[in-house]
Amino acid sequence: MNDRQTTLRRLDWIKWVAIVDAVLLVPLVIAAITDAEGVVDVLGPLHGFGFVGLCVMIGIGSLERRWGWWFLLVTIVTLGPPGSLYGEIRIRRQLQATPA
Repeated sequence: MNDRQTTLRRLDWIKWVAIVDAVLLVPLVIAAITDAEGVVDVLGPLHGFGFVGLCVMIGIGSLERRWGWWFLLVTIVTLGPPGSLYGEIRIRRQLQATPA
């Protein structure tokens, strides 16, 4: 597997973890606003695990110079899914724009 394929595969993983984390984040925010502590107690740690997972995957890719550190920063600032999905789309487009 070449570097481009490896990068695309990693972006696929990031995309799916971000989607699952986003599905958890939306009800978590709603539960927090409505003071549904039982829901927050369950969804909070699940979202936290997804968030940390995204940060680790993106950080490893940054260390390997597959993408810049901006990707990790935007993921942290947006609390995970929005920034990681934005970065995944942006990097995928850049890879498609360059010849293989």
